[in-house]
Amino acid sequence: MSRDPLIVGGIVGDIVDYFDMSARLRVLYSNREITNGSELRPSQVANQPTVQITGRPGSLYTLVMVDPDVPTPSDPSQREYLHWFVTDIPEGRDVSRGTEVVAYERPQPTAGIHRVAFVAFRQSVQQVIYAPGWRSNFITRDLAECYNLGVPVAAAYFYCQREGTCGGRRYR
Repeated sequence: MSRDPLIVGGIVGDIVDYFDMSARLRVLYSNREITNGSELRPSQVANQPTVQITGRPGSLYTLVMVDPDVPTPSDPSQREYLHWFVTDIPEGRDVSRGTEVVAYERPQPTAGIHRVAFVAFRQSVQQVIYAPGWRSNFITRDLAECYNLGVPVAAAYFYCQREGTCGGRRYR
């Protein structure tokens, strides 16, 4: 049985294929760094996080933030929902130094416990990447293929559910 949290959480499989992590992705909401599988409420993720990617000096990165569980984990018919999309992020610098392609939209699950994933790709060149015309039914794998981004270099995720709900984590 795999202990890789990205496999256990279904990020590998539902969003991306297996990859070897070759960069470090730090995501902080109000100075709280998320860890894979941590649980955050919508009120805790209302504001855009601070994100930093460290890996190969001089590199540029692309970051996508998606929810593969929209509208509900049991019926993810709008998989993946695009919450944020940033390109040209300089290595070691905050994501705010990149080019925001799709503005941050906070997760607001209405039912169930949703996974919210951040996936980072190393860009081979600086390039113009266009915003998709929609947020629902975004496909991270298609983005990577269309713009020759290759495999991810880092990913992280957290669980999020509607405010005021009780209950625990959903295990796969």
